[in-house]
Amino acid sequence: MSNDLKQRNNPLHGLTLEAILTALVAHFGWAELAERIPLRCFSIDPSIKSSLKFLRKTPWAREKVEGLYGFMQREIHRAGKSDPTAD
Repeated sequence: MSNDLKQRNNPLHGLTLEAILTALVAHFGWAELAERIPLRCFSIDPSIKSSLKFLRKTPWAREKVEGLYGFMQREIHRAGKSDPTAD
């Protein structure tokens, strides 16, 4: 399988970590995000900037965030709602 085909099937292709995190916060809010992924950067004085700093240094936490984003996108698709990241 070519790399182009792999990327075309990757739902995260072309999205920045900031865009993913912003969409999650818009959809769930910080409190629910902290319940779903219990990280201090989501529960104690949360901000996009501090969360990005942590997630960029912590691959396992980034994987959880990306996984939750995929789950959120599937739920939105099932509900027939529009994509919150589309402008």
